[in-house]
Amino acid sequence: MAINLKEFESLGGFSIGETSVIDKDRNAQDLNSIEIKNSFFSDSNVIKYILRGVNTATLQLDDVGTTITLLNNTMNFVTGHYIGVNPSGVVYSGKLESVVYTAGDGATSTLSIMETVIKDDIPVSESWTIQPFTATNRFSYSTIRSGTVQTIKWAVSTEIVSITWA
Repeated sequence: MAINLKEFESLGGFSIGETSVIDKDRNAQDLNSIEIKNSFFSDSNVIKYILRGVNTATLQLDDVGTTITLLNNTMNFVTGHYIGVNPSGVVYSGKLESVVYTAGDGATSTLSIMETVIKDDIPVSESWTIQPFTATNRFSYSTIRSGTVQTIKWAVSTEIVSITWA
C-alpha cells in the first residue's frame, strides 16, 4: 500500500529530500546535471557537466571514474571551459570546442577540435596538455602532465548539444 510521505507543494519551489533544487524565483540549484530540450525538436538536447581530475588522468564526473555517456546515432557539439592549476598558482586555462559522433554501434570519434588558450603560465620545462577523450558511448577529457612532480588540479565546465544523427 502506497503512503504519502509529504504533500507536494511548489509554492516556495521544488526540493528533493530537504534540498531545494528550484527556488521560488525559478532558479535551478544544487543539481548534478541539467538537460534542456526543445519541445519542437525532440531529437536534440543540451546538458551541462563538471569534470574533474588531477595530474595525468581521464577527467571524471565523480570519484569512481564516471565519464559522460553519449547515445548511439548522435552528433554532439561539445564545449569545455578548462582550468589546470598547481599549488604554486600556475594557471593554464582555455576552451576546447569539439564535434563528436557516436555511431549506431556506440563507436565514438572526434571529428574536429578547436582550442582557444586563455592563459598559459606553464614554465618552459613543464608540459600540461588536455584533449578530448572518447571510448564506446563515452566522452571526457584526458590530461597529461610532465616535467614536474607538483599536483595539477583540473576542472572542465562541459556543455554537450546532442542531436540524433542516423
